[in-house]
Amino acid sequence: MAEKDNNINAWKFATNAIHIGSEADKETGAVITPLHMSTTYWQEAPGKHKGFEYSRSGNPTRAALERNLAVLEHGRFGLAFASGLAAIDCVLRLLKPGDKVIASDDLYGGSRRIFTRAYERYGIKFVYVDATNIKNIEQELDENTKIIWLETPTNPLLRLTDLKAVAELEKIKELRERNNDKNNKTINYPLIVVDNTFMSPYFQKPLLLGADIVVHSTTKYINGHSDVVGGAIILNDETTYKELKFFQNAIGAVPSPFDCWLTLRGIKTLALRMEQHNKNAQKIAEYLANNKKLKTVNYPGLKTHPQHELAKRQMTGFGGMISIELDGSFEDAVKFATSLKLFALGESLGGVESLIGHPASMTHTSVPREHRLKIGLSDTLLRLSVGIEDADDLIRDIEQTLEKI
Repeated sequence: MAEKDNNINAWKFATNAIHIGSEADKETGAVITPLHMSTTYWQEAPGKHKGFEYSRSGNPTRAALERNLAVLEHGRFGLAFASGLAAIDCVLRLLKPGDKVIASDDLYGGSRRIFTRAYERYGIKFVYVDATNIKNIEQELDENTKIIWLETPTNPLLRLTDLKAVAELEKIKELRERNNDKNNKTINYPLIVVDNTFMSPYFQKPLLLGADIVVHSTTKYINGHSDVVGGAIILNDETTYKELKFFQNAIGAVPSPFDCWLTLRGIKTLALRMEQHNKNAQKIAEYLANNKKLKTVNYPGLKTHPQHELAKRQMTGFGGMISIELDGSFEDAVKFATSLKLFALGESLGGVESLIGHPASMTHTSVPREHRLKIGLSDTLLRLSVGIEDADDLIRDIEQTLEKI
């Protein structure tokens, strides 16, 4: 839904997170967005209604969430979905046979799975590159390229792509001029799509750096309480929005009103939570950095991270995600992951509680092993989603577990 409030220009993030989409209800004065469970809406005459006709097409609670998300990402339009992958699927519906997608080579396993297992069969080509080097993207750009799909930081290796540098590539500008008929409103291919799940809009705003579309698994930091599955798309271009809005309605992978209501509730504390995630992760990463039982510690907030300076320019914080590689065996990695007391072994990330995952056997099982090893995703790599517990307690938990390895 289009953003309708100009206060975004005056208010800061935490204020927008609490107030946009949550204005007092005109009927009752309630300060919390009502939960509209109705599936259908009364019409005075066919097509004459108050903006809503059927809840797959639009729901007042979902509209409030979509407006909130758009404002937080500095976008004009937001679309909410039943999962992050449903949001990804909607963006991919913009493609047709013969089109090409350039993607980060170490992106989330579920993204790669939908690319290769669901969309390659329709004649769409996916090329994976090391997106830390902009030249690798530039070399693959051609007239068939319709999407540049980026994660920054990547999942789970936490590598960064310079979004501003990608957006300023002359070759992209040339392709857009060639692909688009200036006499018609067309989608501005190639589109730069950024999965911003790891950073949330609190720490990174890709649209301000030149991206065309931002996607989120709102299941993660945006909701933040591990009790809702959801996804989102945020963008500025009206032509692209209308196409995606059509797919959202036609395909129907929309969230329930209650899920939207819970997500709005979670967003109210997003700023506070992200600050604590960041504070805890920084402290834990610095503790881990010199541990001899670890081969590598990946965290953009460490000065040893190869793109630390880019992280400082591109983001306003470093987030709550860390990945570590044990100097040991697969069995050691499993033992470490199952011996922790405060870090629960589980899928997902971004909740208030700390989680640990083993990508090779959990989130990235669909990625061929030879490719995993090639990009550095080994059998002893572990991903930590640092929660908002006391950091000293989390460090003690890690310390006692490392002693067992």
